[in-house]
Amino acid sequence: MANIIIYSTGVCPFCINAERLLLNKGVKDINKIRIDLEPEQRALMIEKTGRRTVPQIFINDQHIGGFDDLRALDLAGGLDPLLV
Repeated sequence: MANIIIYSTGVCPFCINAERLLLNKGVKDINKIRIDLEPEQRALMIEKTGRRTVPQIFINDQHIGGFDDLRALDLAGGLDPLLV
């Protein structure tokens, strides 16, 4: 199964939607990094992605982007092959 990392906060509806989409795809393990609880992780996220918003999603070390990017990838048929 794919290694999935989501940078998120506790009150982010897009983070919840991203997690829900992945769980509906059969993903069992999501490594959530809460940047609201670990401020040093926010700086690391920005350095890795160039983005300040959450969620920021990585699948097997590939930066996917935010929820809209994840959903677009799924609708285009590109998400399932990454989750194998």
